[in-house]
Amino acid sequence: MEINMDNYFQRRQSLFEWRSNTSLVNKVIMAFFMACITGIMAQVIIPLPWTPVPVTAQTFAVLMAGVVLGRRWGGISQIMYIAIGLLGVPWYAGLTGGYETLLGATGGYFLGFILTAFVMGYVTDKYTQSRNFRPMLGLTLIVNFALIYIPGLLGLGLWMYLTQGTFPTFLTLISMGLLPFIIGDLVKIGGVAALTKAITPK
Repeated sequence: MEINMDNYFQRRQSLFEWRSNTSLVNKVIMAFFMACITGIMAQVIIPLPWTPVPVTAQTFAVLMAGVVLGRRWGGISQIMYIAIGLLGVPWYAGLTGGYETLLGATGGYFLGFILTAFVMGYVTDKYTQSRNFRPMLGLTLIVNFALIYIPGLLGLGLWMYLTQGTFPTFLTLISMGLLPFIIGDLVKIGGVAALTKAITPK
């Protein structure tokens, strides 16, 4: 069966243009849908006994939010995810919700989700070359480990100080909030780069 590559490329271009030029109502719906995807993927978890931060699949959705929706609506989708969870909808990791989660050990990572979706969308929209596999792989590596983990580790350290009365050492902090997640993140980062190459126009 012969695949019409010209039609495939045209569909990618048309879809990319449609999501940028569609109505406000459609953009809100798409942002909410991406928030739902983030919530669903947050339930794919591997709890770790030595840290309150679980391994989850939700960062894949966070990274893709900006690629799929652009900087503004990608960021808004993650604001929706956080805000709706604050209202008590149990779609944070482990079917949790409410402000207690946001003020807990993982609160800093939530801020990173918004920053990540915004930056991924900004670069993907502005720089066509970034949509290829290698540039996207490099971008996603930087964004993932800088914009998610820096606020995440700061939030984790603050939570430990407030609950235990002392700041953790650097080694303790990264062993609880960074090192256990590197392998899984590399898999997700590779998937984001591959999917971005497949669905975005060049």
